[in-house]
Amino acid sequence: MEKKQFQAESKRLLDLMINSIYTHKEVFLRELISNASDAIDKIYYKALTDENLQFNQDDYYIKVIPNQDDRTLKIIDTGIGMTKEELENNLGTIAKSGSLAFKKENEIKDGYDIIGQFGVGFYAAFMVADVVTVISKALDSEGAYKWESEGADGYTIEPAERDTIGTEIILKIKENTEDENYDEFLEEFRLRSIIKKYSDFIRYPIKMDVSKSRPKEDAENEFEQYTEEETINSLIPIWKKNKSELTDEDYEKFYQEKRYGFDKPLKTIHTSVDGAIRYHALLFIPEKMPFDYYSKEFEKGLELYSNGVLIMEKCADLLPDYFSFVKGLVDSEDLSLNISREMLQHDRQLKLIAKNINKKIKNELQSLLKNEREKYEEFFNAFGRQLKFGVYNDFGQHKDVLQDLLMFYSSKEKKLVTLDEYVSRMPEEQKYIYYATGESNERIDKLPQTELVADKGYEILYFTDEIDEFAIKMLMTYKEKEFKSVSSGDLGIEAEDQKETEEEIKENKDLFEAMKEILAGKVKDVRVSKRLKNHPVCLTADGDISIEMEKVLNAMPNNQEVKADKVLEINAHHEVFEALKQAYEGDKGKLSLFTNLLYNQALLIEGLPIQDPVEFTNDICKVMTS
Repeated sequence: MEKKQFQAESKRLLDLMINSIYTHKEVFLRELISNASDAIDKIYYKALTDENLQFNQDDYYIKVIPNQDDRTLKIIDTGIGMTKEELENNLGTIAKSGSLAFKKENEIKDGYDIIGQFGVGFYAAFMVADVVTVISKALDSEGAYKWESEGADGYTIEPAERDTIGTEIILKIKENTEDENYDEFLEEFRLRSIIKKYSDFIRYPIKMDVSKSRPKEDAENEFEQYTEEETINSLIPIWKKNKSELTDEDYEKFYQEKRYGFDKPLKTIHTSVDGAIRYHALLFIPEKMPFDYYSKEFEKGLELYSNGVLIMEKCADLLPDYFSFVKGLVDSEDLSLNISREMLQHDRQLKLIAKNINKKIKNELQSLLKNEREKYEEFFNAFGRQLKFGVYNDFGQHKDVLQDLLMFYSSKEKKLVTLDEYVSRMPEEQKYIYYATGESNERIDKLPQTELVADKGYEILYFTDEIDEFAIKMLMTYKEKEFKSVSSGDLGIEAEDQKETEEEIKENKDLFEAMKEILAGKVKDVRVSKRLKNHPVCLTADGDISIEMEKVLNAMPNNQEVKADKVLEINAHHEVFEALKQAYEGDKGKLSLFTNLLYNQALLIEGLPIQDPVEFTNDICKVMTS
């Protein structure tokens, strides 16, 4: 029997095909089952145009048979089979697609679709097998043929015996090595788990003889082992069913089965697209943040299927980082089954799907905000920080997508509000969207810097997340209204005692210069405050870096030291100011004491550390005993 050589393909190409396309050896079974499904599809297509051929779906199945004694694994299908020429053409040329040619030849546009490209996926078998044998009898063919190969050295084809139409693939599984355990591909449990993982939604039954136990008749507490043929796969995927057929319980059950989380989905997005690109998507917005969400272990991405066959467990390219909390899957009819991660990154169809999904998620979140406010607030409390990070990340290029989804606590409403709601309530004379930063809403409530803005009756947004101010600096404006910190230099508000304040500045210029000198290196300036009403002192910042940003940046583990340009503001209408003036006139030592005390008080109000706590307590004692 003559050994034939592969057409223009070398061992190097075969090795490249196996090693570059497939990351895990277990996918060989996915490929062979997909090819078997294709073969059954072909009979279905023939039946559409051949009146003499009846397609009874119950007659068609795929069977997987492991045999540990002779180290063989069989994959049998009742599909269309292959003639001698088809075995030669489809298996003799690596990556030649019998399925693709058949599809083009028959102009198939029906709901059924051919998944794989036989020539590529078939060769995955050599990852786990020393010898691959294919026995096939084609529809309308008298005899059967056997194709056999040990790899890149070539193959043989000879007549064979087979009674029924279809194909039987026999893999002689490799012996174990130090690095690889090939026995697992002969174990019933392992094979079942691989089928469930990759081929659970193949539309034909995948059968196996499964070991079971039952009580022995007439024998108490004794059991006997037996085998029973079982269908391993679920057949019809939930995402291909009509939404009208499904209940919330169905979606929740699927969410739990897929181990997307221990919670329930807060929102389910079930969509099908049939146009320039065709796909089904089933997406879930979780109720709670995963425990590892902000850790290195967390991996974003959706499961990616090609016609019900899993291609990738976590396709990161389908989700932007700011929607990385979304769980679920996409099943496309336009993606090749045989595609590597590297190829996927450049796949045009995948990019279109990702764009559509991104838009869909945003629309669903906006709908949730509009129609189910309580649910949206629950979502935002869990994942709002990620949306705000999305505004800040990539130099703000996603801010237009995300700005209407943001919420912040309001000083007036005492609850979360959107930027749109804030702007819609702004009085005509109000120039800015005001915000204040702090560790909690309670602490911000007591901030001296809020006094002037609150006194004017203006609403203040409370920023309590580290990312908040960074995101807003990147956003810059919303509906042409600029954001302004209550601690910034110019609040755009004319104080009622403006003239009086300016006079105080002129009269006490030397006092402030003296205080500035005492605090040299600690503050950029000492000024009369235009914002304080009741409190004696506060710190504000000049420039782009706020005091809150200084705290966040200095807490990062990169040993950088960032300093805001701090300004110490003194309330000229507070009795403390009189004490400062008297000290300046008569006791420079007391002025230094008061100045340092006020500065340290301002630090404490901001939640900043005091450089020398011992000196601070000694200064308090001096005041108490003077």
